[in-house]
Amino acid sequence: MNFFKFFLIFLIATFFLTNCTKKEKVSVIVEEDVELQMIRAFREGYQEFEAGDALYAAKKFNEAELLFPQSSWAPKAALMAAYVYYAQDYYFDAESELNRFIKTYPKNPDLNYAHFLLAMCYYEKIVDEKKDIGPLLQAQEKFNFVIKNYPNSDYALDAEYKLNLIQDYLASKEMYIGSHYMKKKKWIASINRYKTVVEKYEKTIYVEEALHRLVELYFTIGLENESQKYASLLGYNYQSSKWYEKSYKIFNKKYKTKLELKQEKKGMLKKFKKLFD
Repeated sequence: MNFFKFFLIFLIATFFLTNCTKKEKVSVIVEEDVELQMIRAFREGYQEFEAGDALYAAKKFNEAELLFPQSSWAPKAALMAAYVYYAQDYYFDAESELNRFIKTYPKNPDLNYAHFLLAMCYYEKIVDEKKDIGPLLQAQEKFNFVIKNYPNSDYALDAEYKLNLIQDYLASKEMYIGSHYMKKKKWIASINRYKTVVEKYEKTIYVEEALHRLVELYFTIGLENESQKYASLLGYNYQSSKWYEKSYKIFNKKYKTKLELKQEKKGMLKKFKKLFD
């Protein structure tokens, strides 16, 4: 009786294993057939892209992915659809495709590229950083994500370079607002903007001018100790800077900057030439 039960279990197990094996073979044959069709559709999309019709190419890539989602070419088609939108400056469409790709294919080996391209979409939408910093902040967040999660990828270095440019953009916005407040004689509001540049964007090209403006502003409101503190900081780090010369002149009224000396010399030369006219 025990032997019969064992034999029955063995037959059932053999039956299921055999059927599973057959199904897998049939599935493989179907997958190969789909693969061939997918490649043809993918090629058609690529040919349209090469011919210059990016929008139609994107539609063909979308069609290919939807018609044959089982194929390993499906995520490639989805990514190509996003890229052709990006290449033709349709950034919102590209973002939509990339976000869908990230959700649909979370383990795809090209996920690092998808995140980087999404960051580039945000970056390319930067039109006027003085008015709208939304795309800047989105790009900054996504580039940081790429660096953190894919530090050894080919895109990490590019992401870092773009981040430096974004820092310059953000610093320029603070400088612009600081200058606006300065013209309106809103000294404290202006000081806060320039301090933000010094503290948050110290590696940008704007830090020298920001330090000088703090020297100038603190001197204007009578806080000479604070003014001297920032002048010393400027002199220690950027002694050859034109902004240090301007700050130095605030405390030494008779001091002449290189530009002033050059203009003075030019004026004397003109007077000398007139003697022979």
